[in-house]
Amino acid sequence: MASRTWFVTGTSTGFGRELTEQLLRRGDRVCATVRTRAVMDDLVAEYGAALMVWELDVTDTPGVRRVVGDAFARAGRVDVVVSNAGYALFGAAEEVSDAQIRAQIDTNLVGSIQVARAVIPHLRGQGGGRLMQISSMGGQIAYPNLSLYHATKWGIEGFFEAVTAEVAPFGIQVTLVEPGSARTDFAVRSAISGQPLEIYEQTPVGAMRRAAAAGEFPIPGDPGKMAAAIIETADAPIAPHRLTLGSDAYSEIGTALRDRLEQLEAQKDLALSTDVSD
Repeated sequence: MASRTWFVTGTSTGFGRELTEQLLRRGDRVCATVRTRAVMDDLVAEYGAALMVWELDVTDTPGVRRVVGDAFARAGRVDVVVSNAGYALFGAAEEVSDAQIRAQIDTNLVGSIQVARAVIPHLRGQGGGRLMQISSMGGQIAYPNLSLYHATKWGIEGFFEAVTAEVAPFGIQVTLVEPGSARTDFAVRSAISGQPLEIYEQTPVGAMRRAAAAGEFPIPGDPGKMAAAIIETADAPIAPHRLTLGSDAYSEIGTALRDRLEQLEAQKDLALSTDVSD
């Protein structure tokens, strides 16, 4: 396959960094965004003009539009957009502050929406392309102590359920990527928490905190393999609407969907009974 050009947000660490490195090694070009440009200096030195870097905070909507415009103008064409920037806010709903809630939503949900809104006109103008949104298994399931994080991931999945159909006539294919737990520094980088309340100590919230502190949650995902799967999916002629990565994601999403369907079927008679009578 001929080399292609990618636009990837949040490339300083984690999936974004791994994806960027793999793409550059195989000869593709990458338009990368980071909060601090210096973290990409080593890759710029190694790959030169194949790596184009912009500083960007995705909560800055005018900045998103400017950087996206600059990237498409400089690259000439962008084949694949990967919206990856985000983090997790830990804490029960009443433990996190108003400012923390706003920052979480502005980054994960509004920021991702604005990246999509900024790139869609450019993808449409060039006759199509791929748009890949990094979601999470947390966009299909939910744990106590992560309510605000889940709100953003479930929210972005709902957004793209509609957007996928909106942009399909223009040759734009969309994939929601739902990784499970992976051995990146995500948990360290995302160690933003609310103020713990003692009342939650003997609840599922407290149990989650203790289990996390004790390292009791398995982390099966290999970030290198996950990044390679994202690239392979983008190379395929037809984009899947969702890409589930990791044994935990496959297992837990499957269980959640089956449980949800079972609950729906149990309410069938009640649901039908509320229609207007003829």
